[in-house]
Amino acid sequence: MALIETVRAERMVKIKQLKEAGMEAYPASTRRTHTVDNFLENHAVLLKNSEEIVLAGRVMSIREHGGSLFVDIFDGTVKAQIYFKKENLKENRFEQFILLVDTGDIIEVGGVAFTTKRGMPSLLGNSWRMLAKSLVPVPDQWFGIKDEDERFRKRYLDILLTKDLADRIRRRSVFWNAFREFLLERNFIEVETPVLETTTGGADAKPFVTHHNALDMDVYLRISAGELWQKRLMVAGLSKVFEIGRIFRNEGMSAEHAQDYTQVEFYEAFKDYEAGMEMVTELYRAVADKVYGTRVFKIKEFNIDLGAEWERYDFCELIKKEFNIDPLTTTVDGVRATLEDRGIQYEQKGFNLERGVDTLWKQIRKTLRGPGFLIGVPVYLETLAKRSHKDPRVVERFQVILGGSEMGKGFSELNDPVDQAERFKHQQELREAGDEEAQMDDKSFVEALEYGMPPALGFGVSERLFSFLEGVSIREAQIFPLLRPR
Repeated sequence: MALIETVRAERMVKIKQLKEAGMEAYPASTRRTHTVDNFLENHAVLLKNSEEIVLAGRVMSIREHGGSLFVDIFDGTVKAQIYFKKENLKENRFEQFILLVDTGDIIEVGGVAFTTKRGMPSLLGNSWRMLAKSLVPVPDQWFGIKDEDERFRKRYLDILLTKDLADRIRRRSVFWNAFREFLLERNFIEVETPVLETTTGGADAKPFVTHHNALDMDVYLRISAGELWQKRLMVAGLSKVFEIGRIFRNEGMSAEHAQDYTQVEFYEAFKDYEAGMEMVTELYRAVADKVYGTRVFKIKEFNIDLGAEWERYDFCELIKKEFNIDPLTTTVDGVRATLEDRGIQYEQKGFNLERGVDTLWKQIRKTLRGPGFLIGVPVYLETLAKRSHKDPRVVERFQVILGGSEMGKGFSELNDPVDQAERFKHQQELREAGDEEAQMDDKSFVEALEYGMPPALGFGVSERLFSFLEGVSIREAQIFPLLRPR
């Protein structure tokens, strides 16, 4: 820290010297004519035309050689080499550069295209100007920041020094736009729904609570990307809608779980979960093609081909085979006994049939490679899905399984207001018994259903999918993950 303060003091002196030389340390504008990548792509033409070029970027390295300087600058695209010869700069600008410019500074350089004796496309500089004087040194680009906590706290430096990370952020943008393009091409309407809610819905999760001062009431940050709001739009006659937005869950952290993250959800009237599985298969392949140019991935210890035929996993059959109990007929005591016999840890507070069976399922899930769809889930595990017409004890729900984890969920949406009200009532009873993740009783949504909602398909997937395709934790896949203040 003492070293940084010394460097800062030295660079503050240089700012004063820049002003004395008639140069601003932080001007508002630049004369830049080309990005670095555009300059290099067109170098041969620019070299032939001897056209005056102005580049701008951060100084990444400075190498002095006799009466010459070799300077690498980076503008967020690629790096370019600037070649300064003392006789090419007016007045004492060459000496001023040596005295006043440091690595980390952002500068503007004017000159012409030039090729070194070693064949390096460069810019022969004849002028320079400071755009932003850095007060503290940027870490060495070859070593970067090794401490993980420090990397996350100074993510801007981590991105600057780590090309793979910068490229991941670019892929993240392509990833979400691939979803957007897929849906817009099919005439879906992009919508925005409330982030602050008086009743959370659309998922089993513990919400964040905050206070709305103007209305003097507590509200919740949403736990889904507007599921119940988008289904109100189904009632309103908008038959194809989607949202890509931030959601918040006040739960634990892990390699697969974050508290605030991006999710896409879409709804289409007059479609069911069978059509949904076909569409999602096509969607995931399209996203993989667009972002990565391949459908083959290594996820955890699994080799996965999204282009292969997707499997179907039956929830109840898997649990019966592994644990010798039937989720459709078992009891709370039966599930508890099975968990204890197998030595499986479970949350004792608020324990119920739903959480117990879900814990059993999670033991099986981590063994499934995918790609595939989990189907045949009991009604008591899904509050918002329509009952199967083949067996009303299960719902028409599908979950994408990839690499031992759940990578998206969809279903034939429940549009029976009486059934919905009964399931909300049951969830409210679970909340009152201590289950903080049980859903709230949203009477206004039931009222909307009473006006009539058409049969509909709904589906949602979070950025966990992106982190898995990238082969990193969800924390690493986020641009600025949440950190505890020092």
